[in-house]
Amino acid sequence: MNPAFFLKKGYSISTDKSLLNLDLIYKFLDEGSYWANGIPRERLSRAIENSLCFGVYKDGNQAGFARVVTDMATFAYICDVFVLPEHRGVGLSKWLIQTIVEHPELQGLRRWSLATSDAHGLYSQFGFTQLSRPEVWMEKYTPYRSPNKEGE
Repeated sequence: MNPAFFLKKGYSISTDKSLLNLDLIYKFLDEGSYWANGIPRERLSRAIENSLCFGVYKDGNQAGFARVVTDMATFAYICDVFVLPEHRGVGLSKWLIQTIVEHPELQGLRRWSLATSDAHGLYSQFGFTQLSRPEVWMEKYTPYRSPNKEGE
């Protein structure tokens, strides 16, 4: 992806956390995602504070987001990736992932990881594959609880 294409259309990507629209990010992740539904706002704030974040902007307004949990030496986990519906279909997700994997502080890592239910085609374009040895991976999963949601 050629960044000039997006820049001409008023889009930009930044790792400056002061530009992030936390209200928009929280609303999308809590209400519009399958992976972070019910996330407590304070937990999201702490996650953003302790991650390398990438904001996508159209004329200065938030259009997308991604977060990378990393030690910047050996490992990176890409998560919370989204482009708002009104900005989809022009290649922003590809540009966002390209920007992440080419970020200077993320070069030379031994392992990148992510989880997705519906974007395998996107990530495979950047070398991501199924786990090579899933039998050696383990997880401890604790779903978010949201006391403000109906039925809980």
